[in-house]
Amino acid sequence: MNIHFEFPAVPARMGATALLAACLSTVMMGDCFAQSSAEPAKDAAPPNFGLSANVSLASQYRVRGLMQTNSEPAIQGGLDLSHSSGFYAGNWNSSITWLSGSAPVEMDFYGGYTKKIMGDLSLDVGAIRYYYPGNTLGSPNTTELYLGLGYGPVSFKYSRSLTDLFGVDESKGSQYYDFKGSIDTGVWGLMADGHVGYQKVRGTADVSYTDWLLGVSKSWSNGFSASLAYIDTNADHAFYTNRQGKYMGRSTVLLTVTRKF
Repeated sequence: MNIHFEFPAVPARMGATALLAACLSTVMMGDCFAQSSAEPAKDAAPPNFGLSANVSLASQYRVRGLMQTNSEPAIQGGLDLSHSSGFYAGNWNSSITWLSGSAPVEMDFYGGYTKKIMGDLSLDVGAIRYYYPGNTLGSPNTTELYLGLGYGPVSFKYSRSLTDLFGVDESKGSQYYDFKGSIDTGVWGLMADGHVGYQKVRGTADVSYTDWLLGVSKSWSNGFSASLAYIDTNADHAFYTNRQGKYMGRSTVLLTVTRKF
């Protein structure tokens, strides 16, 4: 899940557009304060805390290969707070439609610790809460712990649910294995991106599945980035057909444009 940024507290039923406005307002206020402050001395120590924000427009929203907006566009964004020690916390949000009008927003809250532990080998450990405010259909809210290792352009992340997984009954302890890599092609600054994931759903092995991604991405110095990816899964059609009658694991091409602040 570009891991893988949240907004300030908002009312439970606030829509994705209002969430985006809150994020942009926070960023703009930060810019105003920054412009009115005196420049730090050149030999000043770097700040202990860092704050960043991001806003994205996507042709649709996918989680572990599964559609969340019925192939419709999604607006997304969030905030990240980091500390020089390696600790971090954040919130990330996206518009969704898979809950049939209930809970039109997914809000992810997470925190953890990341650090290089040996040369280019890095460690990332933390927890994430997937929250669907205003939902009235079951209990899709999910909490996971995760452990990640990165080395150069490749990484592996293991996640384990502490609750039922996105509303699947008796699925506590489900696991997700995420392998990904991003390699510089040397052409126009393009990166070649790849991912393979395996979702093990505890208690109902027949609904476990594999998802994969192949794509390209590019970042610019002004904070903009874009990605284009082909996504597919082998998820079971019968189980992963939503209330609107659409197969959530169908193949697709996903376009995302992001602005970081």
